[in-house]
Amino acid sequence: MTDAVLEKNNGRKPPLVIITGPTAVGKSAASVLLAKRIGAEIISADSMQVYRGMDIGTAKITPEEMAGVRHHLIDVLEPEEPFDVVRFQTLAREAIRQIIGRGKIPVLAGGTGFYIQAVLYDIDFSEEETDHSLRRELEETAARIGKEAFHDLLKEVDPESAIAIPAGNVKRVVRALEYYRKNGKPISAHNQEQRQKESVYNSVYFVLTDEREKIYARIDQRVDEMIRNGLPEEVAALRERGCTKEMISMQGIGYRQILDWLDGECTLEEACERVKKETRHFAKRQLTWFRREKDVIWLEKKDFASPDALISHMTEILVQKGIWVPEQA
Repeated sequence: MTDAVLEKNNGRKPPLVIITGPTAVGKSAASVLLAKRIGAEIISADSMQVYRGMDIGTAKITPEEMAGVRHHLIDVLEPEEPFDVVRFQTLAREAIRQIIGRGKIPVLAGGTGFYIQAVLYDIDFSEEETDHSLRRELEETAARIGKEAFHDLLKEVDPESAIAIPAGNVKRVVRALEYYRKNGKPISAHNQEQRQKESVYNSVYFVLTDEREKIYARIDQRVDEMIRNGLPEEVAALRERGCTKEMISMQGIGYRQILDWLDGECTLEEACERVKKETRHFAKRQLTWFRREKDVIWLEKKDFASPDALISHMTEILVQKGIWVPEQA
C-alpha cells in the first residue's frame, strides 16, 4: 500500500470489520447495531445503493434505520453514471481513510462479494487496460445472439464464472469473456489467486446467514412491499428521465424486470415473480461466493436468541482480534 493511512503503524494493520451475507438476511440492521456498540461508521458494499433516486428497488437503508450512524457510499452517483469495482475501491479507500482519521472503526457492510474482496486484499486493477475493440466486438455479439446464448459462451470457457454471473448481467459476462480472450485463462482463476493474498487490514469477516426457507420468505415479502411502496412508479420516473436497460444502474434486479413490464413485455404480476426468482438465485450465488472466501466467520441467526446476543458475540470476537477495546468506546 502506498496510502499512508493504510500502512502498518508500529507493526499493526488498520482495522476493518466486514458484515456480509445473502440479500434479505438483515445485514443493514446488524451493521447499525454493531456500529452503535463499538463507535463505528459504515461503508456500503452494495453495487446499487450508490445511486440517487433508486431507493425502493435497492432496499436502501433509510435515515431512520441508520439511527444516527454515519454511512458512506450511499446516494453518491446519478443513475446515468457508470459504476464498477475499480470506482468502488477508490471511493471505499477514501472513506476508510476518513473514518480512521476520525478515530473510528470502518465497517464494510453489504452483499457484493467482489467489491469486498477488492478492498480487503487491495487488488491492483491498474494493469488491466481495456481493449476497446475487443469489448465492442463482444458487446455486438451479445446484442446479436441474445444474452442467454452469450452467457453460454462463458459457460464453455469459464463455467465457474458462469455460475457466479447471471445471464442478465451482460456487462459482467462481457468483462469475463474479455479477460479470457486477453489472458488465455478464466477470470475465475484470477479471482482465486487474489483470494490467496493476505489482507492489508486487521480484519474480521462476518458472514450472516439464516435458514434458506426464511431467507426466501423474506425475499418474497420484501418484493411485495417494494411493489406496494411504489417500485413501478420509481422505475417509470427513471425511464422518463432517460434511463434505459443498457445503463448499469438499470441492470439491477427489480429495475430491468419492471422496465420489461413498462415496455409491455410482461404483466406486472409476471415481473414481480421474476424479481422474486432472480433475487433467490442471487442469494444462492452470494452464498457460493462467500463459501469460497477464506478466514470468514459464519453467523447463523438461529444460533442467537436475539439481535443483542448476536452483536455481543461479534464484539467479543472484535476484542479478541484487538480491533475494539471496550474501555475506549
